[in-house]
Amino acid sequence: MTDTTLRVGFVGAGNNTRRRHIPGFQKQPDVDLVAVANRTKESGERVAKEFGVARVYADWRDLVRARDVDAVCVGTWPDMHCEITLAALEHGKHVLCEARMAMDAAEGRRMLAAARRAPHLVAQLVPAPHTLEVDATLQALLAEGYAGEVLAVELQAAQGRFLDRDEPLHWRHDASLSGLNVLNMGIWYEAMMRWLGPAHRVTAMTKIAVPRRRDATGAWHDVRVPDHVDVLAQLQSGAVAHLRFSAVTALAPPSEVWIFGSEGTLRLEADARRLSGARRGEDALREIPIPADRRIGWRVEEEFVSAIRGRETVRRTTFEDGVRYMEFTAAVARSAALGQAVDVTDL
Repeated sequence: MTDTTLRVGFVGAGNNTRRRHIPGFQKQPDVDLVAVANRTKESGERVAKEFGVARVYADWRDLVRARDVDAVCVGTWPDMHCEITLAALEHGKHVLCEARMAMDAAEGRRMLAAARRAPHLVAQLVPAPHTLEVDATLQALLAEGYAGEVLAVELQAAQGRFLDRDEPLHWRHDASLSGLNVLNMGIWYEAMMRWLGPAHRVTAMTKIAVPRRRDATGAWHDVRVPDHVDVLAQLQSGAVAHLRFSAVTALAPPSEVWIFGSEGTLRLEADARRLSGARRGEDALREIPIPADRRIGWRVEEEFVSAIRGRETVRRTTFEDGVRYMEFTAAVARSAALGQAVDVTDL
């Protein structure tokens, strides 16, 4: 596609779509926001009025069939990602799909297969934003041998608040909407793959701290999505990783990653977007400056539009990497259910 106007439609205009994607597309030259389909037509109309979207659909299927829509941004819960993506690709639309690719690895593979059948269309997943500003520098340090051989990894991702047993059922608690996606496990693993590659084998233990919650109507639901996950993983590189994802570790330190190598140690502080490290012979960590040209940050919509116009290829994030993180979440679920180590299926 050349620099002709790109016409974008939105299926599921929730918080992230309104906060990031719609403003992101509005900043791109020659992009028109032509349609929206939300959970209700009324909520779609509110989005259209707020952002100047031209048309509102009551049924998302009509949006993906519309001839004047070139690309679809999928911002629904994970339970709809696969169906909408398949339909959009079938009708010749480029697809930007929200993170947490699908309900499970099988759906992710179907999405990837459909994208491969339509190589002229761009298929992109929204990347996790929490490490984007440090990724390039961390990747370069590891590639240059700063840590030497990576031996062990410690990753802790905590929400930092006390458990609320009376909190209403959220879609992330509801396996019928979120599938095998647990807390922020998949998006952290996606980031870790950028630096260290995928895992080969995992052993996992999980805890559901609140087994039943009420929904917005007051009805009770069984909760099958864990509130806490501990994972031991062997990476394909040979390193061993300990990964903890938790909604119950109140007052825990902020989310961070330690990478221990034969020649150096690296520490990533996610909230501060800061790197520090030390090499053999040094006795304390020191902050590692991140050059401005490497502190790239959020450019998801720009990358999507540029890929459609043939100026770059998608890197953050491909459907292939999405399937890899869904394979990881599936392996964690299998390991926790079986009480034993399991292999992570490769593409």
